[in-house]
Amino acid sequence: MGNSGFSEAGLRRLHDVLRRHVDSGKIPGLVALVDRGGRTHVETIGTMQHDGGAPMRRDTIFRMASTSKPVSVAAAMILVDECRLRLDDVVDQWLPELADRKVLTRIDAPLDDTVPARRPITVRDVLTSTFGLGMDMTSLGTPIMAAIFEQGLTPDLPTPMPEPDEWMRRLGTLPLMHQPGERWQYQLSNDLLGVLVARVTGQSFEAFLRERIFDPLGMKDTGFHVPAEKLDRLPTLYAPNPQTGEFLVWDEAKGGRWSEPPAFQGGGGGLVSTVDDYHAYFRMLLNRGMHGNERILSRPAVELMTTNRLTPEQNAARNTMATENVHISFGQGQHGGWGMGMAVRTYRGDYAPIGQFGWDGGSGTTTYADPENQLTGILLTQVGMSVPDPAHLIHDFWTTLYQAID
Repeated sequence: MGNSGFSEAGLRRLHDVLRRHVDSGKIPGLVALVDRGGRTHVETIGTMQHDGGAPMRRDTIFRMASTSKPVSVAAAMILVDECRLRLDDVVDQWLPELADRKVLTRIDAPLDDTVPARRPITVRDVLTSTFGLGMDMTSLGTPIMAAIFEQGLTPDLPTPMPEPDEWMRRLGTLPLMHQPGERWQYQLSNDLLGVLVARVTGQSFEAFLRERIFDPLGMKDTGFHVPAEKLDRLPTLYAPNPQTGEFLVWDEAKGGRWSEPPAFQGGGGGLVSTVDDYHAYFRMLLNRGMHGNERILSRPAVELMTTNRLTPEQNAARNTMATENVHISFGQGQHGGWGMGMAVRTYRGDYAPIGQFGWDGGSGTTTYADPENQLTGILLTQVGMSVPDPAHLIHDFWTTLYQAID
């Protein structure tokens, strides 16, 4: 690899493509950071509100949504490194609410039409999002999906998620959708991991993340809420009307969902952060667990997280969602593989090579790293995926960034 990182012409084109999205009126503002082999370039374009307001800055704090997943999973891997958790430990000792599971006879069965689980749930099932429950957009309208929503087990509903013990109690009232280890499913496992970490360590999930990940990496603006003195750095979050494109407020900064510590510290989508904080984390992954001279995660732990863990059978539903429902997913999720807390490219489906890892967030965030090119890209905006605009921006960012490699 050349040591120059990106071509000047390529970075100019990247700026122009990002600028075009903001100038279109569909994206109020964005912050992007790209790094290759230690050479970092940052773009800040547009404003904090759709009708103007303060300009975007490099230290603007964004709601990371599902881009929380690749970061929060590191807490559990530290416990695996330290043998405080084993991959094939049964979770019952820490999560007794999930002992003796029943499993639906079919995905659309009534909640009492079940068979006993063939085996208990393991740490590995939770880490790989295969423990048996999750968000399945191909099964909307089924009794189990209705129950997940009604119980307040997912974020982004009008009612915030309850505190962890109550969340676990409600989770424990539901049957599993699939046998443990059988299918990849979205979201709930990542929130469950936070409860598991807290119960193993006797600390809050955030306290453990701060002590072992955020502080050592210098991630000073990352957490589950924004303190009052930093709230002016948090933009308004929008979920535009899918029919009209009108900017509807999803979350205000002052008095909004991230202005106070939440009852539930959600590893699946609760973090706020900045481009520089996320860059520190993904650079550590590219350095196979090292931050300067300090080891954060073991090399094999990073390899487990950032390479595919799923069999074709486990991944079938995910691939179906990504390819059969492109018009709903806006083309997101077509990677072929999943590690722990993040997607992994197992085939060349766009401009990024095999081995690229990371994830996207429903609030208009994307962050991936690519070992082959020693490249990290982070793009953060404040427009939710209720419309395709942020996804189009994200796709154009990656398409242009890969052309800028020198």
